[in-house]
Amino acid sequence: MDETISAAEANREFSRLLREVREGKSYVVTSHGRPVAKLVPIDADKSSREKAKQELLAELRTRPIVNVGPWTRDELYDD
Repeated sequence: MDETISAAEANREFSRLLREVREGKSYVVTSHGRPVAKLVPIDADKSSREKAKQELLAELRTRPIVNVGPWTRDELYDD
């Protein structure tokens, strides 16, 4: 579970945060109470993106191919 930390506190404690992230901990950084960034170990970020990509590709493989015919430039840019 990600720990929440304010941007001001993250700024003051950045070296400590980096050490803890290196050890596997994750943080959500907030500004005025709203999440704005996430500090995660780089390997965790890569693996979660790869997992999401594989799940999306698996889902797309189950869907039928739909032939929508040729498009014109005007059809793509409806006003």
